[in-house]
Amino acid sequence: MEPLSFQEYICSLDPTTLPRVLRICAGVYFQGSVYEISGNECCLSTGDLLKVMAVALQKVICEDMVTGQTTELPPTFKGLFQPAPAPRLKKTLQTPFLEGGPQQGLTLHQALGQWDRRPQPLLCPAIGPHALLLHPVYEVHAVMHLRRDVVKIPSTLEVDVEDVTEKAQHVHFARSLLLSEVLRMEEALPAQAEILEGPAGPAIFESAWVSRLQRGQQLQLHSCSHACWVLTSAPSSSRHFLLSSAYQGRFRRRPRQFTGVQELAAGLQPGQRLHVVVTRDCEGRGDNVPPLGVGDRLEAQGLQGDGPDARLLCHHHGGEEEEGEELLLPLDLGGSFVEEMCDSKKYGLAELLERQPLPCEVRVVAADPGLERDVLGTLPALRLEARLDQPVLVGSFCQEPAEGFEIPPRWLDFSIMLSERPVHPLAPCTRRCRVEELTEAFYYQLLAQLPDALAPPPPRPPKRAQAGTSPGGRHPSTPGSSSVGTRPALSLPPLPALPQPSISKQYGQRRPPRDTGEAPDTFQALAPPRVSAQRRTAVAGGHGPPAVAAGRAAYGHHLSRTGPWGPGVGMLSWGHVHP
Repeated sequence: MEPLSFQEYICSLDPTTLPRVLRICAGVYFQGSVYEISGNECCLSTGDLLKVMAVALQKVICEDMVTGQTTELPPTFKGLFQPAPAPRLKKTLQTPFLEGGPQQGLTLHQALGQWDRRPQPLLCPAIGPHALLLHPVYEVHAVMHLRRDVVKIPSTLEVDVEDVTEKAQHVHFARSLLLSEVLRMEEALPAQAEILEGPAGPAIFESAWVSRLQRGQQLQLHSCSHACWVLTSAPSSSRHFLLSSAYQGRFRRRPRQFTGVQELAAGLQPGQRLHVVVTRDCEGRGDNVPPLGVGDRLEAQGLQGDGPDARLLCHHHGGEEEEGEELLLPLDLGGSFVEEMCDSKKYGLAELLERQPLPCEVRVVAADPGLERDVLGTLPALRLEARLDQPVLVGSFCQEPAEGFEIPPRWLDFSIMLSERPVHPLAPCTRRCRVEELTEAFYYQLLAQLPDALAPPPPRPPKRAQAGTSPGGRHPSTPGSSSVGTRPALSLPPLPALPQPSISKQYGQRRPPRDTGEAPDTFQALAPPRVSAQRRTAVAGGHGPPAVAAGRAAYGHHLSRTGPWGPGVGMLSWGHVHP
């Protein structure tokens, strides 16, 4: 068959003979040019093959042979056409009209079906009195080699083609596939594939096998599977991992740490209580919220109230000489707490997840024996944050068929071409990656996709300013604060703690929960601070933290200098108080 223009070939094509294979001969796109078809870039070069799968009429350009004006007709045009009275009108076009009678015409599709390489003059009373030429425009659906999608080409494309269907019976049009599409083709696996385009976008894993996923790399895709991972972080090093359910290392639980009451409330599990120890002094809020000191023991029981008025109900355990009391702590209260626990058992990952709700703090005490180097064993602490389930493709490189890895196409998708080459079966002792280190950007992307119940708690609200404190929460007399118009504090050597007044019984007896409210407007300088028995013992012995500002404010005007400190009511020496 001699080459024809693409328009002539498609207009004379019998749809019942599809599919047809065409070869690009020549045209405007001679020697290959990139152009846009249906929003996608496509390249046609001389010698390329097209497999025409379907043809659909898009519109018809109707040309007036007298005026030269053109009109677009939709495929649903209802007007009828008749042959124009011209001596050159071909007999093949007259024969339907003769058989149907003078009152019967041709529909638009019937008139186009009489195409004989050139448009024929027709009359249509619904359009005008002059003779018309019909120029159809078709949308051709074709398959090209290594194209993932069906290409939609207009029939007006200015290229010449040749029908080579009979000569190309053995030609196989390889189709490009995405890994996400292969997930739905489990019956096609195992198979060997070639990477056409590597992963686009920023990396998600730090693993060495990910960097080898480049164009031209040969892969073996063994099967589809479902991976169960645990999102894990190493707080000490800001590293993040995905632990496979096949991880064989052993863990030991670590006490959780909480910064602020809001994190403490977020760590509560339904129906359970949380025992913690205060690890940093926490300022109180007047009579409603007493101060918390290092070593104080709390039992968090649950939230009371909603919204900004929500409070955390805690039982404060008293010392040897004190009884406990109930406290209602506001969520914006600061402080630092550590979980009280006594558990030295070694857990496997499955048992740990079954018995311990996430998130939880752990430490690897026995590395995975199946890994050449278990990086988790070198980290002092791990935080197991959430479970993640993902469909994966089990693959390996053709050069190393026994070294398997799991590819999550939802996160790591790229185009491949399946081949018909045989696939070597996986060896029985195949080692798969059980620990995948994440890039920091992808870790935070995963956090954003987690449900609210699994995401880390939001940051603690800013601390409210109290009466007698600066907006930053510090008392004006503390060394870290300063105000305009005040005399700067002198640089003095640290003084020992002064004797504390006796503690009122109201701070050691059990009483009903108190609402926290706001701090009083007036600063009660004489109200004794709440101090545990252990702390009082340390202060009385002269080994507590020095209260420089408090001592200066309360007793400074009674002291006169004698020797290094001056004569007066009492004499201060390092570590002791002399009456």
